[in-house]
Amino acid sequence: MTIITTSQLTKIYGSGPTAVTALDRVSLSVEPGEFVAIMGPSGCGKSTLLHLIGGLDKASGGSIAVDGHNLNDLGDDELTELRRRKMGFVFQFYNLIPVMTAAENAALPVTLDGVRPAEAQKKAAEWLERFGLGERLNHRPDQLSGGQQQRVAIARALVAEPQLILADEPTGNLDTTSSDEIAGLLRQVSKEYGRAVVMVTHDPRIAAYADRIIFLKDGKVVEETILEKKSKTH
Repeated sequence: MTIITTSQLTKIYGSGPTAVTALDRVSLSVEPGEFVAIMGPSGCGKSTLLHLIGGLDKASGGSIAVDGHNLNDLGDDELTELRRRKMGFVFQFYNLIPVMTAAENAALPVTLDGVRPAEAQKKAAEWLERFGLGERLNHRPDQLSGGQQQRVAIARALVAEPQLILADEPTGNLDTTSSDEIAGLLRQVSKEYGRAVVMVTHDPRIAAYADRIIFLKDGKVVEETILEKKSKTH
């Protein structure tokens, strides 16, 4: 089943003569295990699209379905549950809690969902070990490099076993080497673990890790590029 379907998705901020159309009738779909990059100039609607897909904002028009659930039909509690169990979020600035260890940070989504802390941290440790952080489980964010902190954030996004990962400029705060490692890791999440990944980026080099690039301009899809399937190492 298609993991994301949007039809004529529109987002308008404000009203009357000062209204700004951030998204203008965007229709797209994303399949399970597909890695899609969204690119375009600043202010083109990239992050708005990601926020609408993630249920963090309401559309002004059109429809959006995630994993068969029409977001327009869901109340706040149902949206919260859908986000917690079906989606994982990765942001530019990691959003880790400073006083928590890597394992505690990565375990947070399932801890909040009622899983016992010891069991939640065991699940988190499994993902952190897969991402090369087995020796860093008890380190706090200030004891980790930027790239390591983003790995913790990706483990946190995956700990509840969601089918969809939404990443907003995940390499925007990293150096070139760490950026490549994170992009390669997101590709691994898509190919090896079968998750759909939708990533907003302004960096063509990072977008090249994806299967498909969707270009936005003035809130509209103006181009789509399907990339050759070639394995990326990291």
